[in-house]
Amino acid sequence: MQVILSPHISEKTAIIADKSRQITFKVDNLATKAEVKAAVEQLFDVKVEDVQVVNVRGKVKRFGRTPGARKNWKKAYVKLKEGHDIDFLGGGV
Repeated sequence: MQVILSPHISEKTAIIADKSRQITFKVDNLATKAEVKAAVEQLFDVKVEDVQVVNVRGKVKRFGRTPGARKNWKKAYVKLKEGHDIDFLGGGV
């Protein structure tokens, strides 16, 4: 249950969700594809077809005078099987 940190919602992920039934999550840096698949199926009661994982490098930024960097994180694209859906916004008419 500690594999999935949060859904990653942006304009790009909304387009991907509409076109190819893929949901995007921020996941733990040590999580594997199998762990992400099992966590999504258990947490949301859906069937997962495929999982793609991307390591996102943290941007180099300045914090006042001192240079620094944001943390690296891992993103998982989860493709759901036909007929399954996850609705984060909860609105459905």
